[in-house]
Amino acid sequence: MSLNLLLDSGDPETWRKWLQLGIFNGITTNPNLLLQAGQPCNIENLKKLSETAKEIQCKELHLQAWGETPLEVTKCGLKIAELSTASLKVHVKIPITKQGCEAAKELIKSNISVTLTACYEVKQIIIASAIGANYVAPYLGRINDTGRDGIADLITMEKILNNTSSSCKLLVASVREAQEINTLASHGIKTFTINNEIAEDLFTSKATKKASEEFEKATKA
Repeated sequence: MSLNLLLDSGDPETWRKWLQLGIFNGITTNPNLLLQAGQPCNIENLKKLSETAKEIQCKELHLQAWGETPLEVTKCGLKIAELSTASLKVHVKIPITKQGCEAAKELIKSNISVTLTACYEVKQIIIASAIGANYVAPYLGRINDTGRDGIADLITMEKILNNTSSSCKLLVASVREAQEINTLASHGIKTFTINNEIAEDLFTSKATKKASEEFEKATKA
């Protein structure tokens, strides 16, 4: 699998802005991002958002399930999974807690793709791999905020998955700088979700802009 970039946003207009460029394969969102974007966090609205995702040719969409009990999370996850189509793969996001894993187990038994999210500890990779999650999403920036070396922790996580021949993949979230993607990608990590600001930074190069302007001038000379 080549580099897999996902857009981290709850705003459909931001989705449209970036998906048309062709560098993003999909979208990730969560209740916090939906709240920030003024989007209701309910199944009816998630269905509308999934229709938008299909319209803009999004290939994978990660939507978070919710509930106060494992049963409620499971039922919510089943409804979210029903939004998958032949052209759009919907992954059910669930926090990597005891309650979350209880729900994740039931969804995985039904051949539903699960992304375990809110990963902060290297040891949590053992959980994600053992339960058979498709993705586990470590929060790089927030791990750094705890005083630990997030880059080093994620490299260790990737080694664990590779050395145990796990089918689970890292989905790196909470990226604060584009350079972090370069560093982690050089260690074989391939899937990242980034926000609008980091996406803009990827295209920021004064030298490239200057060269492009010079090319344009030359065509008119």
